[in-house]
Amino acid sequence: KQTLPTPSNSCMDTYSLLYSSSHRTGLLSGFQRLRDQKKMCDVVLEAGGVSFPCHRSLLASSSDYFWALFGETTAERSADSIRLPALTPEGLEAILDFLYSGWLSISSSTLPVVVEAARYLQVEAALSICERFMADGLTADNCCYYANLAEQHFLLNALEAANQTIAKKMSVLLQKSRVVLLGLNFPSLMAVLDADEIPGVKEVDLIRLSLDWLDENGPLPLLKSNLLLSRLRFGLVAPSELSGLCHGNRAMGTPLIRSQLTRALEYHHMGSAQPTAQSRQSTLRGSPNHVLLVGGGVSPDWPEQQVLAFDTCSRKFSSPGFALPLRLRNPCVCSVGGFLFVIGGEDMKNSDEKSVTVSTSSQVWRYDPRFNHWKQMESMLERRVQFTLCVVEDVIYAIGGRQSHPNSMTYISLAYVEYYDMASGAWRRAAAMPYPLHGHASTVLDKSIYVTGGLPAHQGRIHVSNQDPTVWEKRASMSIPRFGHRLATAHGYIYALLGMYEQFCDIERYDPQSNHWTRLKPLANGLFNYGMLTMAGGNLLVFGGRRWSDGQQVTVRNVLEYDTKKDQWREIAQLPRPLTGTEFKCLYYHCKNTKSYQVFFS
Repeated sequence: KQTLPTPSNSCMDTYSLLYSSSHRTGLLSGFQRLRDQKKMCDVVLEAGGVSFPCHRSLLASSSDYFWALFGETTAERSADSIRLPALTPEGLEAILDFLYSGWLSISSSTLPVVVEAARYLQVEAALSICERFMADGLTADNCCYYANLAEQHFLLNALEAANQTIAKKMSVLLQKSRVVLLGLNFPSLMAVLDADEIPGVKEVDLIRLSLDWLDENGPLPLLKSNLLLSRLRFGLVAPSELSGLCHGNRAMGTPLIRSQLTRALEYHHMGSAQPTAQSRQSTLRGSPNHVLLVGGGVSPDWPEQQVLAFDTCSRKFSSPGFALPLRLRNPCVCSVGGFLFVIGGEDMKNSDEKSVTVSTSSQVWRYDPRFNHWKQMESMLERRVQFTLCVVEDVIYAIGGRQSHPNSMTYISLAYVEYYDMASGAWRRAAAMPYPLHGHASTVLDKSIYVTGGLPAHQGRIHVSNQDPTVWEKRASMSIPRFGHRLATAHGYIYALLGMYEQFCDIERYDPQSNHWTRLKPLANGLFNYGMLTMAGGNLLVFGGRRWSDGQQVTVRNVLEYDTKKDQWREIAQLPRPLTGTEFKCLYYHCKNTKSYQVFFS
């Protein structure tokens, strides 16, 4: 209700402007009754031999097409009957019912004629309803059909939704609806091949589909075939398969595609330097919403070789379909260029039925998710366990740790730092730490490496190494000594979490600008030997671990989330079974047979 003052100076009289929501409904209902009774109809529309008596005024006020058709200078302005040969009776009737009632009757079978009528008669409100109907009802069975329909009638929102569904359902479509895929419109196929997430599909299958599509819909100009094939990622296909695909195919022989094939073959022969030569052509298609939990076990003394996948959206666990090459305890992992590196740790082997042989390892294993393949790389200069890895601009640094003393059961701590030169595939010495450390933690912030805590000396002190690791600088001490803790970088701060000894509930935050630590809200129950992930938004996830209960160490299944902005903890999921013995590091890569993952080592 809006009250307006009168033009006069008197304040006694006012005008009221009121709105009735039922009047519009009643007006349409009245027109519908007149149409049903064929009263006061002044024009007849004809489509497919079927006549529809209508009212010019309602048609002109509801449709730009009829507004123009009944204009002052048109021949149809006073015509008693107007033929619409481009429309079907079913489509015209659905749109007329919508104009007279506001309700649109639509189904998958009638959708094409309804969309055609709505587009021809320029009834945008009906087109919007059709778009919502298509986007909400997309499945593997109809996504290609809807994509072609949306592309034909320029329904951009429905087209985008259909293309995304085709990419997500491509694995099913290749098995059951390949013929339907070969009838897909050109823009949709281009959009699908541009997608970063096509789960469960090998790139070679996409190449074969594209070549079959060109054969089915050709011949196309080489410019169009280049546009299509250039969206494929040849670096994800083995050299032997690439050679077979190129043989005798004209579209694969253009200069542009040949140059991409040459770069792919060069990439495959780069050996240890592959992680530093990534491009879109060698990047796997996958979702960033998954995490890999690698290794670990119920007992800290007997790690397993299993791998679990965790979906951060659905918060469910699954198996990605591969395992570790060795049984390792306390190794380190990192990611460079989409490759997973598993380095050092203790190699555990059954020497007989009752005994286990444990040896400190210097081995380096690299996992290539493109071909689901583990490869042993050049070993470190030192054998290491309870050390840390940091990656600074595609360079891997191995920092400190300890190793078993030859011919004895004793361990010695290390101050040595080494880095992996991927161009040569060799490890090289870097500036050593001021003193030996093991059980410490490290992280990277602004291209510098930060190291805190550990044993045996100067517990709780933080050190920082610049990108050129020639000088280690002493920084402010943590508020408490820590061993076996974790560091995480978020929002420009460094977070130190928990640890193996008292206080293993405490958390603190380091500000590199002020060189100061701040104590934060502690975890309700102490936790150690857990795995940790830094999420893209800055929150931290903590997986499993052990805690004390009634004087005993208990392995837990909890998955906790720490909100770094609100300084709050909450439990978000449960592991399928208890998990401990973790050395988790974040890794972004794409799994060839399933999805893309962030990876941790436990």
